[in-house]
Amino acid sequence: MNNTDYNDQGAFDAGNNRFVAPVAGTYLFGATLLYKINSSTNARMRGRLVLNGATEIRGSRGEISGAHASEATALRLQTMVPLTAGDTVELQGYFRVADGYFAADHTSFWGCKVG
Repeated sequence: MNNTDYNDQGAFDAGNNRFVAPVAGTYLFGATLLYKINSSTNARMRGRLVLNGATEIRGSRGEISGAHASEATALRLQTMVPLTAGDTVELQGYFRVADGYFAADHTSFWGCKVG
């Protein structure tokens, strides 16, 4: 993540690109990854949210496996997860079959406490 638009509670650690839960509770997370062509529109774009750097958060994984339109194809992820204070959540995106990259100015990651 290149920029932080809103971080009033300081929960996003920009140096490590991850959300750090300030208190225990249920959190809602989401992300948008926008595809930008590198060499082929046949790349398989995947994304997921990861808890504490190791565990994929259930319901957060997605893939777009059809041909992509550069700067128009987006993968959106959303899920809820219970966290304890200090737990971290990070966005991971990657490609298979062919390479590409995520448009930094149009890729977002967000989280908020809901319960």
